[in-house]
This record gives sequence, structure tokens and C-alpha cells, in this order.
Amino acid sequence: MNERTEQHRERLSAHVFVCTNDRDSEYASCGAAGAEETVAAVKDWLRERDAFWTAVSVSTTSCLGLCSEDGTAITIQPRNTWYSDVTPADVPDLLASEFGPDAERIRDGN
Repeated sequence: MNERTEQHRERLSAHVFVCTNDRDSEYASCGAAGAEETVAAVKDWLRERDAFWTAVSVSTTSCLGLCSEDGTAITIQPRNTWYSDVTPADVPDLLASEFGPDAERIRDGN
């Protein structure tokens, strides 16, 4: 086992988690609300700004507890910001508000 905390902290400024949970139930789930398209939109936005897997990583996750039929749940860590009802069309504005339009605020955490 290798503890890699410091190397990861030096490389990453943020980690975007996108819920892709899909369940066979009467209740809403992010997977059924366009989660895969939202993940793709997040990755595309970051790639266009050369920030994907350099300063920001993206992971899919199971339920974040913000289920809705209107969109996907996203959290950005370690900023401790949480969003629900996110659609692919929302992603550019959401990430621009978090990181700046050109991702210039990725490293400063503001």
C-alpha cells in the first residue's frame, strides 16, 4: 500500500463527482435524468480549458442524496459545494461560476 495524499493534493485543485445512480424504482434517480450526458458535458468543458485530469478530476458516483427527475446531482470537493437538478445545458454556467469562464480560478479554490 502506498499513501499518496501529498502528490494528489499538489496535482488536484478540485474533484467533481457526478451521480449516475440508476435504480428500478418509483423514485427519481440521476441515472434516469440524463446523468451520462451531464458527465460528458463536465468533461468536455474542462477539456476545452485544459483542466481535465490536470487540476480537476471527474468521477461518477452512486447516490449523493439529491435525487430529482429534473437533473443530476453534482458535488465539487474539497470546495464542499453541492448542486441538484443539473442538466447538460447547466454545466457551462455551473463550472464557470465555480472555476471562472476560462477555468482561471481552479487553483485558488474561490
